[in-house]
Amino acid sequence: MLKVFYLAQDLADPAVRRRVLMLKAGGARVTLAGFRRGANALAAIEGIDPIELGTTRDGRFGQRIAAVAKACLSLPAKLRAVDRPDVIIARNLDMLAVANKAVGMFGGFVPVVYECLDIHRLLLRDDVAGRAVRASEAYLGRNARLLITSSPAFVEHYFRPLSGLETPVMLLENKVLELGERGDPPLATVTTSRPDEPWRIGWFGALRCRKSLALLSAFSRRMDGRFKIVLRGRPAYSEFDDFDGFVRDEPHMTFHGPYRSPEDLGAIYDEVDFTWAIDFFEEGQNSRWLLPNRLYEGCRFGRVPIAMRGTETARFLAVRGLGFLLDEAEPDNLVSLVGDVDAGRYADASDRVRACNSDTWVFGRNDCENLVRRLSAITSTAPEPAAPLSPVRQNEGGLS
Repeated sequence: MLKVFYLAQDLADPAVRRRVLMLKAGGARVTLAGFRRGANALAAIEGIDPIELGTTRDGRFGQRIAAVAKACLSLPAKLRAVDRPDVIIARNLDMLAVANKAVGMFGGFVPVVYECLDIHRLLLRDDVAGRAVRASEAYLGRNARLLITSSPAFVEHYFRPLSGLETPVMLLENKVLELGERGDPPLATVTTSRPDEPWRIGWFGALRCRKSLALLSAFSRRMDGRFKIVLRGRPAYSEFDDFDGFVRDEPHMTFHGPYRSPEDLGAIYDEVDFTWAIDFFEEGQNSRWLLPNRLYEGCRFGRVPIAMRGTETARFLAVRGLGFLLDEAEPDNLVSLVGDVDAGRYADASDRVRACNSDTWVFGRNDCENLVRRLSAITSTAPEPAAPLSPVRQNEGGLS
């Protein structure tokens, strides 16, 4: 059984929970350690008691550097009872520094996998600070055996031209995790429409975009009750002046808190018609390149995505002829795009989503097993030869 030491930047992040569940479902034994940025009981994983390395603050890069340095000093005590792993996975740059320290503690020769699913704006700055952070990433990742990322645009726009990393790449998209045995029915498919009720746009997951919040507010007020906005997930409170107060004062917007993925997805997507697959956080950079969790979640249940033209999400949808693409981030444009939608137009758009092969949206048990096999392949003491940074894509039904 492959022994994985997984280092997470935020133990309360639902995406960390999903990744650990994937590794366990693939047959790995996982030890989880990392920092905590807040409470989230829904991120708990049965059978996993994480090792807490400290507390970090969202958006506070300097504080995070200090926390990482402190954690590295405390590792000998924190990891005294941890068996030597076969592989260490470091989620984000913070944890790559901790992983390098841990390799030395475990006696060396433990391969490291660098998992990077967002490109922080500091990495993209064209100044001394940006060059210093990129140099740190290249140095810390110099011996990494594998880079895991979630969008080909990250490779195209950052890892290949800017990062300085020379590491094989695995593209691991943010698909919905479904662990039913072969022959089991999949997660329930939700209903299609609600006659004579307002249309509902669901913005779920990591809520960190002030521009989206303002745009959806202005749009819903313009539509005067014909559209409702439903928010769920974890707000990045550091990015808003007063998130709770703002939503409370909105007549057509509600916030329902965090949810469990994948367990709650069928129920929460049953309450909406559209998925807000737009994010202006770090506009023009990370937000333009990512393929968000909510894209896969909503489409898995036949919900119609709304994406911003010119982004990787829009490119992904356009190739498949799916969704509604917004030209300008203005209320008038959103009104023109979906304001006059009727049952027939919506049903046609939803049917196109539902017609896609489920593997487009779903990561199953067989995929988990293939992931663990891929990780097992790098555990030999001989490092893999460096290859050009082109992503190893997922095939239909598995990883290549």
